[in-house]
Amino acid sequence: MAFFSQTSRQSFQALLWKCCTFWSVSRCQKLFAVSFNIPNREKITCLSFVTSSSTALPVDLKGTDGFPTKKGSEIEYEEEKGWDEETKEISERQVHFSSSVGAPKKQLMSQLLSRRKFANIQPPEKPLQAEEWKRLKDSFRTPEIFEEVMFNSMVKCNSPIDVAKSLLTHVANSNGDIAYSLLVKYLALCVQQGKTTEIRDVYDIMKIRFKILESGAYTLIIRGLSNSDQWRMALTLLEEVKKAMIPSRANYESCIIAASRHQEMNLAFELYHEMLAKDLVPTLDILQAFFDFSRGMKGAELQKELFGMLLYLRDNQIYPHKTFMQSIKQWFESIPGGKWRGHLTNIKDSGQCPVCNHQLEDSNLTEEDYNNLRERIIRDVIHGTDTYRKTSPQEFEAFQTFVENRLPFDIVIDGLNVSHINPRKIQCENLCDAINCLAKQNVRLLVLGRKHMLSNSPNWKREIMKEMQSKADFFFAENISEDDAFLLYATLQSGKHCKFVTRDFLRDHKACLSDSVTRHLFRKWQRGHQIVVFPSAGGSRINFLPAFRYDCVVQTTGDTWHIPYKDVFEEKYSFHAPRKWLCIQQK
Repeated sequence: MAFFSQTSRQSFQALLWKCCTFWSVSRCQKLFAVSFNIPNREKITCLSFVTSSSTALPVDLKGTDGFPTKKGSEIEYEEEKGWDEETKEISERQVHFSSSVGAPKKQLMSQLLSRRKFANIQPPEKPLQAEEWKRLKDSFRTPEIFEEVMFNSMVKCNSPIDVAKSLLTHVANSNGDIAYSLLVKYLALCVQQGKTTEIRDVYDIMKIRFKILESGAYTLIIRGLSNSDQWRMALTLLEEVKKAMIPSRANYESCIIAASRHQEMNLAFELYHEMLAKDLVPTLDILQAFFDFSRGMKGAELQKELFGMLLYLRDNQIYPHKTFMQSIKQWFESIPGGKWRGHLTNIKDSGQCPVCNHQLEDSNLTEEDYNNLRERIIRDVIHGTDTYRKTSPQEFEAFQTFVENRLPFDIVIDGLNVSHINPRKIQCENLCDAINCLAKQNVRLLVLGRKHMLSNSPNWKREIMKEMQSKADFFFAENISEDDAFLLYATLQSGKHCKFVTRDFLRDHKACLSDSVTRHLFRKWQRGHQIVVFPSAGGSRINFLPAFRYDCVVQTTGDTWHIPYKDVFEEKYSFHAPRKWLCIQQK
């Protein structure tokens, strides 16, 4: 017989309500002092603290409802956290918070290390009685964190929900209350297993216990409800979140996918535009859901919305992964009467599509765009607020004079960066190999180096340095200098034809540019001018990945679409642009 029958379930629910209903202010203070391991008197002054993840948000005794949140624009594309990571973060942030209000740091760090040490503890396979849980806890090396470690393991192992209920029952009967962190971990397990009734029970309990839930709990509840037949309640909760904070993109993602799954496309698009207006970056899962659930549907407005999403990929230089690309292809081919056909291909180095023979957009900027970009980089990046932190005005002026007296260059090389390419060789040999390869093209080379390269050290042999200096111009900056600004300046001053060699992403410099149009131009210029160097499989030689002659972004002519994609999702570094494309034609 199951440990929790219907009657037992009702008893369990009643026990939770008994612990969490009709609490006085002093009772709340005592509870949070237990949960966070800090004295009551210190906790009283901190009851309105704010967190960005799954830690408790107590009732503010002064009645403050709102609190600051992280701006959506700060969110980047990233992999979603696993359940065990998400719940483990609760505990670690609680330790961090406690340390800021006077708890002994040595004790807190010991607890944190213990949690990590016992992260792989095996939870029981069946529910336990109170005495069995007590014996298990007493045998645990650090019993004060037993329940937390056990719940982390339950989430990780996806333990039966009745096992978790039996532990909560024991905690409630033993302590008279249940800590917030345990409720959230139990909630995570319920969401993970799609236990809609239990999710609603926990939500009802939390609403009695807390004036406002924090973002982590809302995210779990919205996610759990949106995957159930009660998905519209997730929309109600989203509205509730809006009253207190800016909803997270995970909140919107759950609601958008739920609406799309139930063919409520107008509602899904409304939520999508709402999150964009809040500067929240949609995940690829959100975008893919629109294409998946719009398959076979008619409507000019629907097509306009989805075409707009493809242009969103273009404007932000986002490359869909293979699964998302297949969803795009299948949507196009399912449009009633659309006569679209998609083919997977590799674009030629010339930029011509072998499927439709269309010539892709040139990666070169217009003269006007190039001049504007050069002026903005010199103003915002090179002469910006951080250029002289790792160099001096005198050194950079000397470099400018050096460059102006030797212009133009064809290729500028980040010497120190390239010298580390192959750890099996000494640094000067790596750089020399790169220079010898490039010099065969009969081009003018500028190498940006550091003064320690002239020291005749084991890594920088004098005879090899002399050989390289006979084939390229060298500028040796101070050892502490930051050479990216030198690299950009020399390349841009040499003209549109000049390329540069580095394995650096140059993301910091792109971020210094003040507007999205200029950042877009910078990324396009980077893709068309950055030569990437990498060692061969055996490490015996150096290979170069040439700069793109065509622009590697989503493109359309109206009756054709060309969409670059990657086999798997990864962060969109500029010079890691894909070589695989989806060509879609309307016959």
